[in-house]
Amino acid sequence: MGRYLVMWQRRHCDAGRRLGVIASKRTLRRAVDRNRAKRLLREAYRRNRHRFRGDRDVVLIARKPMAHASLAVVEDELLRLARKGGCFAE
Repeated sequence: MGRYLVMWQRRHCDAGRRLGVIASKRTLRRAVDRNRAKRLLREAYRRNRHRFRGDRDVVLIARKPMAHASLAVVEDELLRLARKGGCFAE
């Protein structure tokens, strides 16, 4: 869990680097903010998808500060959480 996002991962035999993105109305009130948060999370994952293990599914959950975050900050946090969670292929 970071400042901008929460990352869940699931290891399974039929997993294949799939991504789930959640930006709830409870956290981000305006639709514009929810859509931007989802777009940032998808892009950060897309840029680094090759680094993730192939046997994991990842779910990214946007937190409230995501409404004002840049792509670089979100990407840095995603990489930090993935390293911490052992998601990278060695």
